Amino acid sequence: MLNNHSNGVKPANWKDEIVAGIIGYFTTVYIVAVNGSILSDAGISLENGMIATIMASFVGCLLMGLMANAPMVLIPGMGLNAFFAYTVVEGTGMDFREGLAVVIVASAIFLFTAYTRVGDWLKKAIPSSLQHGITVGLGLFLTFIGLEKGGLVVRGEHSLIALGNPSSPVVIASILTLFIAILLFTRNVPGNFLITIIVGTAIAYAFGLVGEPGKQVSMDNATFFWMPSFASITDITFWMAVFPLALVLIFENMGLIHGQLDMLGDQSKFKRAYKATAFSSLASGFLGTSPTVSSAESAAVIASKGKTGRAAVIMAGLFLSTIFLIPWISMVPTTAISPILIIVGALMVQSIKEIPLDKLSESMPAFLIIVMIPFTYSIADGMAFGFIAYPFVKMAVGKRKELSLPVVLIAMMFLADLVLRSLGH
Repeated sequence: MLNNHSNGVKPANWKDEIVAGIIGYFTTVYIVAVNGSILSDAGISLENGMIATIMASFVGCLLMGLMANAPMVLIPGMGLNAFFAYTVVEGTGMDFREGLAVVIVASAIFLFTAYTRVGDWLKKAIPSSLQHGITVGLGLFLTFIGLEKGGLVVRGEHSLIALGNPSSPVVIASILTLFIAILLFTRNVPGNFLITIIVGTAIAYAFGLVGEPGKQVSMDNATFFWMPSFASITDITFWMAVFPLALVLIFENMGLIHGQLDMLGDQSKFKRAYKATAFSSLASGFLGTSPTVSSAESAAVIASKGKTGRAAVIMAGLFLSTIFLIPWISMVPTTAISPILIIVGALMVQSIKEIPLDKLSESMPAFLIIVMIPFTYSIADGMAFGFIAYPFVKMAVGKRKELSLPVVLIAMMFLADLVLRSLGH
């Protein structure tokens, strides 16, 4: 299964695959601390959040290596984890296990598209301006969360938000770490996010913001498998959380996998990689985390001469070994995590250049998505405003023929949800 196919790609060797796997691991292992912190906001312990992240990354990379023979790393997706914690769990009032049920159902829909043509149909039917608007909105949302975690913005006395206390040790540590993160990232230093976390933790320690290392993982308290709760499956709020999550999973993974395989020069692996990603996403719901995606850092693996699934399997093994580092990872403060959220948000915002800003019938609905996601603190609500506005704007300017059936149906579903909520249902 891990043999390289004759498709014009130069044969791989174990040395290159091992090096690529190690580089891929060190460029993405930051996710254990970052995702664990976000999951802890959804109602589980930080330790269990990190365990869930490790296990999902292990399973994801293993599936990618064995099923698709591709050198790509699957880890819980940034943006999707925020959607899970702050929209699905906090925003709807569901508990953590009910949120995992949302992940499973959305991933099952994602898996269905992997074995049918529905995914391609949706990708073509949903306007690219709305798809890019979602990405930009997610980027601003992550940036806002990063600013909040770093104490750089706080709830204002006379406004919704205000600047944090510049003399606070938390704010100073966050700003210093952010400057270092920007320096490392703009200079393209390998493993820049990991280095940021290490240096940021050292800075926080100097300000007295870091505690002692935790204990080794206790098998009595640790959870490696979660049984989701489908108690809310008959509620409309459940399905209005499932729907946007499934859409984002489909759009984001299609784009990521296509771009990474294009870099690899082997699009023949797309279907298998897409299916492996869908299975990994589904497994995430049982492992206790938001869905995994083919991380953008997969480009570092490919650039390091990773060509086959061997690199992915090596990354899987390294992620599994990370479970022994949890006592030290748990020391990482939010001041070391917030700069990463801000930079990832900045990267996602770059998609705004793909939106035709000179065409108001495309840019205005996308703009509503972009601003309403962070301002409502809800990805689903932000998407609702944009999708509802799209058909109205198109009809207003006499471009009804540019509307597709899926867009109209999605808009009607979002509108129905808003109406029902306004009536108290």
